[in-house]
Amino acid sequence: MKQYTLENFKENQKTQYYAQEWERLAGEIEELEVMSTSEDMETLVQEEKRALKKQQEELWKQMELICKGDEEEEEFPNEIVLEVRAGAGGDEASLFAYQLAEIYQRYSEKQGWSFVHVDDSQSSAGGYKEASFQIRGQGVYKALRFETGVHRVQRIPSTEKQGRIHTSTASVAVLPMRKKVVIDIDPTEFEMEFSRSGGAGGQNVNKVETAVRIIHTPTGLDSRSTAERSQLKNREKAMSILLAKIAEKKREEEDAKYADERKAQVGNADRSEKIRTYNFPQNRITDHRIQESWHNIEGVMSGDIGDILEALNTANAE
Repeated sequence: MKQYTLENFKENQKTQYYAQEWERLAGEIEELEVMSTSEDMETLVQEEKRALKKQQEELWKQMELICKGDEEEEEFPNEIVLEVRAGAGGDEASLFAYQLAEIYQRYSEKQGWSFVHVDDSQSSAGGYKEASFQIRGQGVYKALRFETGVHRVQRIPSTEKQGRIHTSTASVAVLPMRKKVVIDIDPTEFEMEFSRSGGAGGQNVNKVETAVRIIHTPTGLDSRSTAERSQLKNREKAMSILLAKIAEKKREEEDAKYADERKAQVGNADRSEKIRTYNFPQNRITDHRIQESWHNIEGVMSGDIGDILEALNTANAE
């Protein structure tokens, strides 16, 4: 357990006032200790010192709780960007990617989280070639962090005339939006593209180049935002998402160095790792990392994924 110092509390804006109050009480205690008193007054002085020290203890506990909460939020932030991308399977893969996004949206609504569309590229079938969403809410990253990876679906597409089962895939990426992201990047490494946003949003959205795409040339990573009405806000959102992607790539590279150690872990999957199969004919969902299955596809597709998420978190803790 981390041992906090008064300097830690004075550096944190949330605890600065409490730290100043703690110091003020320390000054009062010091004055009482050097005060010359009669025997009759000594008892009162000692009682006053005990009362002041008790106040200090309460302040210290409060400051520790605040700092621990900050550390918890830094490890498990309450804001993420969730990306879905169609894989193998053509139109059926894009429709599955769309359905995955709907699952997370419905689950988010049930949790009382904010679910905001950032950008998408749609297929001719009305599915997602790729799409990104910003989700905010208490415990969102802790709950969804193990969803990164390849999701596979086995079912008979509505366009299939022979009744054959098709297998398609879509990938999911969960990017934590941490407040303290320290990355040393040269500003010249970024390229920006501007375009008109499509879809709903009023005349301004379609006439003005408000959509922003930012590319980090050394890694090839990019981010696009069309959700906001102004170019400036879209640029800020795209940049924050891109920085999260760069930070996540660095984490993945670090994990790769210790690949043997993380073989048994549930988390830290990447887009290429197959994590789950949704088998519609058998009404079965199987998570391959923990070798566990559930038989409620209809419920899961409507956002009831709590049992799956809980099983993954439990397995990871064990």
